[in-house]
Amino acid sequence: MASGKAAWGSVRKLPSGRYQARYRVDGKLISADTTFRTKRDADAYLSTIRTDMERGLWVNPASGKVSLREYATTWLDQRPDLRPRTRELYEGELRLHILPPLGDIDLAKLTPSKVREWNAAMLNAGKPGPPTAAKCYRLLRVILNTAVADELIVKNPCMIRGAGVEKAPERPTIPIEQVHEIADVIDPRFRAMILTATFTGLRLGEMRALTRERVDLLHSTIKVVEHYQELADGTLVIGPPKSDAGVRAVAIPAILKPELETHLAEWAAPGKKGLVFCGTNDQVLRRASFYTAWNRVMKQLGIEGLKPHDLRHTGNTLAAATGASTKELMSRMGHASPRAALIYQHATEDRDHKIAGALSDMIEKKLKQRPTGTDGATPIG
Repeated sequence: MASGKAAWGSVRKLPSGRYQARYRVDGKLISADTTFRTKRDADAYLSTIRTDMERGLWVNPASGKVSLREYATTWLDQRPDLRPRTRELYEGELRLHILPPLGDIDLAKLTPSKVREWNAAMLNAGKPGPPTAAKCYRLLRVILNTAVADELIVKNPCMIRGAGVEKAPERPTIPIEQVHEIADVIDPRFRAMILTATFTGLRLGEMRALTRERVDLLHSTIKVVEHYQELADGTLVIGPPKSDAGVRAVAIPAILKPELETHLAEWAAPGKKGLVFCGTNDQVLRRASFYTAWNRVMKQLGIEGLKPHDLRHTGNTLAAATGASTKELMSRMGHASPRAALIYQHATEDRDHKIAGALSDMIEKKLKQRPTGTDGATPIG
């Protein structure tokens, strides 16, 4: 025992030959969660504990003796402000991918190596796919950040660089002609919906919540102020977009106005509060109804891998091709960050390189056609 630590910490040799370090907090004796090969190692551990206490960095090991399952459940319960769909997604990620392998581990014993092992197992198994694996990692990191703030653990064991970054494959875009081909073939009730999704960039949930009073054909604008979310059990929840940027006014291309006029006359629910894109009885359009019609058309036209959301992707790529700035694209798409807008501009940059290549070929062709003098020089005058 080191005499300088007699009142606070002590080291003793065990029958195994290893050393145990102990210290007192509020009169209670706390043992290190491991033993040490030498007395010097045990003394160094006590010195580190003392330094952490003096700096206000020490966390009582007993605080971390709560399972991840228990803590994550409490964490979710204490967030009443979560959107219903977000809560449902979090519950699914915890239930399916996080808690089965990690739920019974105490927070204090959830080490970086255990997190790496869990993350690698998800990726190696291929289930869930990389985008969902990244979402699960982000959720675990956020939960454990709260555990750090609650002083249950010293630091967050989620330390894998880039593990929370989604690397989803680039979604396809389709030619304008194919957009109209889909609109021509689909149930007439959904024709204007196809064109609106593409040429205004509205999301499916935003279109399902759109009412007549939000469509101003005189001034060529659509006001987006709310959207519908459909939960796994079929419950419909209406609310504002997930960010303030989602509340916006979107300009209607002139070519789309006649389509909307026809749709409002034939298919929309009556009254200023009537839904623009609705079910057969003027009720909220169910995703299943639209997807059934969509999948039928995809099969009929022999199109594979195209999702309804790809119409929005197509429209936003077209908008970027007009030369719209990042800020303008963000406003039209309803995004709070420039990340998505930059993706569409990147697609435009690819097209710009093709334009530059074609321009170079044209210049080279014209140069070869220039008349030259007898010495090979271009005549002047």
